Amino acid sequence: MANGREKLASSQRWVVKIGSALLTNDGQGLDLDAIGRWVDQIAALKQAGIEVVLVSSGSVAEGMTRLGWRERPHEIYKLQAAAAVGQMGLVQAYETNFKRHNTHTAQILLTHEDHANRKRYLNAQATLRTLLSLGVVPVVNENDTVVTKEIRFGDNDTLGALVANLVEADALILLTDQKGLYTADPRYNPAAELISEARAEDAALESMAGGGGKLGQGGMATKVRAAKLAARSGAVTVIASGREPDVLLRIRAAESVGTLLVPEKGPVAARKQWIAGHLQARGTLVLDEGAVRALRERGTSLLPAGVRSVSGDFSRGEMVMLVDEFGRIIARGLANYGYEDAQRIIGKPSREIESVLGFMGEAELVHRDNLVLA
Repeated sequence: MANGREKLASSQRWVVKIGSALLTNDGQGLDLDAIGRWVDQIAALKQAGIEVVLVSSGSVAEGMTRLGWRERPHEIYKLQAAAAVGQMGLVQAYETNFKRHNTHTAQILLTHEDHANRKRYLNAQATLRTLLSLGVVPVVNENDTVVTKEIRFGDNDTLGALVANLVEADALILLTDQKGLYTADPRYNPAAELISEARAEDAALESMAGGGGKLGQGGMATKVRAAKLAARSGAVTVIASGREPDVLLRIRAAESVGTLLVPEKGPVAARKQWIAGHLQARGTLVLDEGAVRALRERGTSLLPAGVRSVSGDFSRGEMVMLVDEFGRIIARGLANYGYEDAQRIIGKPSREIESVLGFMGEAELVHRDNLVLA
């Protein structure tokens, strides 16, 4: 896994995510001195030839501080109001500090729908890549002022990972108030040890991760899941303390800082990467044992004959979850038929599709080029 540190030293595109506790000094308001130091480091990275996308938490936390709220509210409209108030101070802080380095910034507010819709996904991707090519630092946050519970990412660790997929980043850097991932929660277990390096897909990591704090939605568990998502596009992930001096520059120098999580496999095709990054399925297809085996062992497409049942409300081209008869997720993919048509052809051989529907679309319910195994 030493290659992971070496990859950081030669990488060209990073996504850096900074958490709420860091940005607001544990809820005391925006820590402008700390923001200045992180901006100085990002400017130095840019001078070294690294393109940086900054994913910033802090809008809700800053809004809470400005509004005098001590506890994070549960009501969505209050969270949206706090985000609207806090976003003003957050953007101003970044713009002011990057201006010291003659660097332009751009505010990008995303929702889950921007990733779930293929056209909007590609538009966001083109915009981000154009900004990077112009030397601009995009500052990305979830659009908390309009997002609803049903379509939100849930935390900026996940958002950071999906942005890493979006721009095909070499590295995802998650700056937090902890030194990295430990074998147990160090707040309660003094014997906990810092994990220096691990595989991003290691199932044991999530059991070691703890919960989030009062300011943000994320915790170590979300960071571990984010690393797994980022690994789908071949990105390495570093979880490190944002309070460490020159932490970004030391990571760039391949110093053993924080926890390095490396992918087991190389990048996947861009289209499959997009499918794998979906968090919300529009429907579910229950496969028989033969279909599960064909997908896993032979990498085939999913034919209607191998589907036992279908549920949900999806149209052609939307993402569906493929599960076995016990409900275990086998794959995700884009459906060639909407729910009503799929319901009519499941369990039937492909040669009967035209006689059942009155037309012949594709022979497959989900083509292998639009399918990603779990």
